[in-house]
Amino acid sequence: MSRLAQPGAAPPQADLRPALTLMTGFAPDATDAAADLLTSADPTLLVVGYDLGALADEGTVRRTVRDGSGLIEDERTALEHGCLSCTVREDLIPALVRLARTRPASDLVLVLPPNMEPETVAAACSWTHHDGAPVTDAVRIDSVVAVCDPASLLATLDSDQDLADRDLHAADDDARSVADTAARQIEYADTVLLWAPGLDPDFEHARLAVLLQRLNPWARHLVVDEAEPAWLSTRLRRSGRFDPDGPEPYGRGLEGYAVGCHEPEPDCGVVAALYRARRPFHPGRFHRALSTITERTLRGRGHLWLASQPDAIVAWESSGGGVSMGELGRWLAATPDEEWDDSSPERRVNADLHWDPDYGDREIQLAFVGLHFAADELTALLDACLLTDAEAAQGRARWREYEDPFAGCFEVNEGNPK
Repeated sequence: MSRLAQPGAAPPQADLRPALTLMTGFAPDATDAAADLLTSADPTLLVVGYDLGALADEGTVRRTVRDGSGLIEDERTALEHGCLSCTVREDLIPALVRLARTRPASDLVLVLPPNMEPETVAAACSWTHHDGAPVTDAVRIDSVVAVCDPASLLATLDSDQDLADRDLHAADDDARSVADTAARQIEYADTVLLWAPGLDPDFEHARLAVLLQRLNPWARHLVVDEAEPAWLSTRLRRSGRFDPDGPEPYGRGLEGYAVGCHEPEPDCGVVAALYRARRPFHPGRFHRALSTITERTLRGRGHLWLASQPDAIVAWESSGGGVSMGELGRWLAATPDEEWDDSSPERRVNADLHWDPDYGDREIQLAFVGLHFAADELTALLDACLLTDAEAAQGRARWREYEDPFAGCFEVNEGNPK
């Protein structure tokens, strides 16, 4: 019997909350133009924009709201601490809730400035309360859309500048790089637009389209080569692609999700390579290989473990010739049994499925994307950083005594290693 025909089944309830589309990207002109097309298709759509240019120096932000008829609001707000988190907490969240309540028939588009990452906003909208109620009672995130301009995309992803070098830093201690920020915007999105209206398709556009697909293989990819409001609106509006319960970007591999794709044969010159290993990296050899790894690839992400610090899960991020490594907590194999429930069910299931009798859930998962690099040579380089058979046989007590250039970088509480 069809579910629709089952007696007593309650009819599905329509979701009457305004839908919020987050539009992100490192090319503000392209992002604004895409939002303009959406308001052309639906003049009731509310477009919220932010100018954070004066945040670092003056502690103020400018917020605008417009629809198809023009500008509705243009306000400047002083923030006591002058930071991105303050902007989201003190101005953005109240503004979104107020607009959703006063104009419940209008969906919203939030056009993020280049230095604001969608993950921060999505997390705030998903978990924050305002006026004693969850933000999600008033508005729901429908989709996160990354808009990419072919004229600047490659140079942005390969930039060695920090946001501060372009006066885009949001606070005095904002040390983020241009390349990392742009890459994270693309990787977090559920829909990626290559914005090229009025331009004839050519090899460069094809190459950039492949590059974006390799950077974010789990997103839907669109190439906009004609300014057609209805076409774009039907593909972006109310798609329901955002998943508030989806894996954290740095924790994908730990929960059993792919950290990237493996396409070692060049497509328009673009190469993608996945690297997996159960043994740890030798800290000294891996440290010496860092510059070679970053020189050969455009972007890298994933997690790894070092023999000298076998309890710590190390996050890996590389772009623009630089490397960022951070601590993601402890491996379950180094976690007391009574603390396992603090991890997600997906992570525990994934660990059980791939448990190694010697190393538990410890493993290396790295994804790299670049132009014209040899995937097999990169694999050989990383393999040479792993412990040899003789080193592996020495055991974890001896590994901890290795000279470690990363000492003190990934502090975790000592558990009861299994």
